[in-house]
Parts: sequence; structure tokens; C-alpha cells
Amino acid sequence: MEPITTFSAKCVALPNENIDTDQIIPARFLKATDKAGMGDHLFADWRYDADGQPNPDFVLNRPEVQGAQVLIGGNNFGCGSSREHAPWALQGYGFRAVISTYFANIFNNNALKVGLLPIVVDTETYYELVSMVEEDPTTAVTVDLTQQTLTLPDGRKIAFPIEPFAKHCLVNGVDQLGFLMGEEPAINSYESQHMPRIRTTD
Repeated sequence: MEPITTFSAKCVALPNENIDTDQIIPARFLKATDKAGMGDHLFADWRYDADGQPNPDFVLNRPEVQGAQVLIGGNNFGCGSSREHAPWALQGYGFRAVISTYFANIFNNNALKVGLLPIVVDTETYYELVSMVEEDPTTAVTVDLTQQTLTLPDGRKIAFPIEPFAKHCLVNGVDQLGFLMGEEPAINSYESQHMPRIRTTD
């Protein structure tokens, strides 16, 4: 997993509220068991027409937004069924972070586990960002996970919350299994000092 510390990136806004996981990655693409090619199916029902051709009216198909690595999504982003494929698809497209006023809990946890950063901002900041991006498609922000701040184009720094263990994993580029494997020396040391207890019966 690629570490996340500080990065600057262009934004794209998709301010629809209640974007659910079936819209992020439709169920017909869930047969895949790895991330390969998942980004091609991101928002498939919005991104492509009935003939499989790019829909020119969908924001991600516009030339000026290509290369964006931060998605600004509407409130309650990632609601619906649990599927790890949703953050996989966002990552596969090239997004490193998603900004919203609220994320569904399961999506939030799945995103953190695979290295996609969900950033919660207040409503005023959210609408300001959407307006900036709509006026200027080159609008970029700077994400500093170590300081937990989002720097807007005008220089303002907005603090955002993140669970400490998730932050540790993201900054160090490890998933939960990788974290446990890194603790193997400490685990072995503990086990060597604590002999197994054998229960006896009277």
C-alpha cells in the first residue's frame, strides 16, 4: 500500500448526494477478486451509454478534469451495500482521496483499509470547494495527513478527523495485516516470556 503523507492534486466535483456503492461500482462487476481493471468500471452506469461509449455529459469524461486525484462527492457518500470494490474502483481510476460532508460508515472503513483517504469537511467548506472547481477545473488542494489538514486554493487550512490507527497505517503504507506482521518480534518476545497455561481439573 502506498504511504500517504502530503500531496497536492487537482479536484473534480460530483456533488450528488447519497451516491451509493452500486453507483460507484455496479454489482455486475463484483465477480473480480482483485483490483486490476476496476477503475475502468467506476461509475459505469453514468460514465458510459448503452453502447458502452463514454457519456460526454458525465463529469469524469470531460477533458479538463483528466488527471484529478481528489473527488469531491455529495453528502452520505458511499451509502448502500458493503463492497470493497467501491474504494478499489476509485483508486483504480486514480483518486487518492474523497472529500465529503459525510461518509457511510462501511465505505469509510473499507476505504481506509485499502489506502483511499476519506476527508470530512464542514458544509460551508464543501460548497466553497464545489464552487471553486466548477469555476476553475484546474483547482487543486493540498492534503497533509500527518497534520490532518486540507489546504484550500486560497491558503486556508481545514482540519479533518481520522481514527489514529487508520492514520498510522496510511502514513506508513501498511494495511492491518501488514501492521500485525510488523509486530511479529514483539509478539514472539511476549510468547517467549509467557509459557502456555495448562488448565487442570480437581
